[in-house]
Amino acid sequence: MKTEILSIHTPNAITSALEILLSGGLVAFPTDTVYGVGSLAFHEKAIESIYVAKDRPMEKAIPVLIGDSPDLIQVAEEVPIFAMRLIARFWPGPLTVLLPKKSTLPEAISATATVGVRVPNHDIARALLRLAGPMAVTSANISGKESPRTAQEVFAQLNGRIAMIIDGGETPGGIPSTLVDCTGHEIQVLREGPISKEQLLNTI
Repeated sequence: MKTEILSIHTPNAITSALEILLSGGLVAFPTDTVYGVGSLAFHEKAIESIYVAKDRPMEKAIPVLIGDSPDLIQVAEEVPIFAMRLIARFWPGPLTVLLPKKSTLPEAISATATVGVRVPNHDIARALLRLAGPMAVTSANISGKESPRTAQEVFAQLNGRIAMIIDGGETPGGIPSTLVDCTGHEIQVLREGPISKEQLLNTI
C-alpha cells in the first residue's frame, strides 16, 4: 500500500480523506494532542485494520471522536445529566467521557459495554469528523512507540500501513485527555489529564 501525504492546504484534502474512509481505508490527521489514525466508527473491518496497522492488542478499546456534541446520540446509549454538564463545559477539549455503548457500534471498537467519546479542539479534525461522522481514532503510531506530532513522524511509523496522512503541521502534543467514567451514578476519574478531578467536580 502506498501512503499519501496531503497538505491541508490542498483544496481536496478533506474530501479525499473522506473517500478513503468510505471505502474502508485508514486516514491519519492532526488533533489537539497528537496525530491520530482512524476509520469510520461503524465500519468493523476498517476498525479491525487499525489494530493491524498499529500492531495494537485487540483487547485495547479504541476511542470514538465526534465533530460536535449532538453526534453523541449516534454512539452512546444514554447520557446522564452530570455527563452533559461536563460535556457542555469541556468540549471541544481534552475530556474523554466513558458512556454506555450504542448496540449498533461494532464490537471491534470495544469488547465491553462502554465507549469513550471526545470532541477534539482542532479545526482540521472537526472538519473531517463533521463530514465523515463518528470515527474510531487512536494515536497514529506503532503500539508502544512515541506518539507522532507531525505528518512526517506518522509516515516514519505507518508508511505502507495506512492510505493517507493529512499534513496539518505540528500538533501541541502534551498529556492524553482526562478520562471520566460516566456509566454509574457518579463520575469516576480513570485517568487525570489536562482537566483535574477538582475542575470536574466543580462543574457537576
